[in-house]
Amino acid sequence: MINQGGKIYDIKKRVYFFAIKIIKLSNKFPRSLSSEIVLKQLLRSGSSIGANIIEAKASSSKKEFIKYYGIALKSGNESKFWLGLLRDSNLTKNQDILTEIKHLLEELNEITNILASIILKAKAKKYY
Repeated sequence: MINQGGKIYDIKKRVYFFAIKIIKLSNKFPRSLSSEIVLKQLLRSGSSIGANIIEAKASSSKKEFIKYYGIALKSGNESKFWLGLLRDSNLTKNQDILTEIKHLLEELNEITNILASIILKAKAKKYY
């Protein structure tokens, strides 16, 4: 389930490990009122991606499947906002943390592209 570049093919596993990376990032971040608020939002939206994919897998209809993947995609896009805010707000000058944020944004772009593709394919199919 892992390709030559080390990427995980299974979207459920990929978003699970993404959520773990978000948790680890939040534990490294310098604490302030601003960072606490933004990190809380990031943790919520970043972990919601996987939770909604799990809900989609248990759906009873194509419409419900697409709905939950749509929510996962929206959570991914929201997570991009929070990561960008952390990166650009000068809440940290730590280059290791900023590099980690950059990699998380790259991973999240790939994840949201995959989610959008799954939604489009599900909409195009007669059955899901």
